[in-house]
Amino acid sequence: MNSELSIRQAAEEDIPRILSFIKKIAAYEKLSHEVIATEDILRKSLFGEKPGAEVVFGYVENEPVAYAVYFYNFSTFIGKKGLYLEDLFVLPELRGKGVGKKMLLYLVQKAMDEKCGRMEWAVLDWNEPAINFYRSLGAKAMDEWTTFRLDEEALKKIDSR
Repeated sequence: MNSELSIRQAAEEDIPRILSFIKKIAAYEKLSHEVIATEDILRKSLFGEKPGAEVVFGYVENEPVAYAVYFYNFSTFIGKKGLYLEDLFVLPELRGKGVGKKMLLYLVQKAMDEKCGRMEWAVLDWNEPAINFYRSLGAKAMDEWTTFRLDEEALKKIDSR
């Protein structure tokens, strides 16, 4: 990488860029068919009255080359909030050049600044490059845990019972 990576918090005017990166990570994860987010939904969810997450972009020469979406959760066991990394995506042509590591280290620092007790994320089990990268940093897989999800349709069905 010839130029330095700069990382900055996304602003409301970045919504089209945020949606573009969401679509890029969805394509990489072979999940494009699941993207229903729109600019309006993102505006309300990220910049409305109660933002649900935050977004940062990594730039090289003022061009966005990476993004991360994160939010804070809470652990009853440790009695502290944690930082949950929802997405971390680096453009394919810049992978392996330290961009992902710098983005992750930025979020590690943010978690420490916020006095978080831990930082967590999920990775698809077939994504060996990401798994190896995270392990090289000392991250441990939580293999004994199974993730469950109620999607919006399931939430509606439960609510009507």
